[in-house]
Amino acid sequence: MPSESVRLRIRPIAASAARPASSRPAQVAGALRAVESFLLRGGQQTARRNAWAAVVADRQRARDRREAERVVAALTSGTGRAGADAVRD
Repeated sequence: MPSESVRLRIRPIAASAARPASSRPAQVAGALRAVESFLLRGGQQTARRNAWAAVVADRQRARDRREAERVVAALTSGTGRAGADAVRD
């Protein structure tokens, strides 16, 4: 067999492709946080974060309430099945 030389072309990876995909959301979040801190000084920034924390807490309470209502309905319906079917979202 005659020996043949093989040439490989190696292209540099673009900088955006070299970064892991998980770092992009963190970078975007950091940029948004920087803009927020610039636009909303002091008390406004704290108030906005407190309001968002309240929204998250309200959503969690609503989920917990729906789950409790399903369990109570399953227990009072006479079927006695308060297992996975009653708690499923």
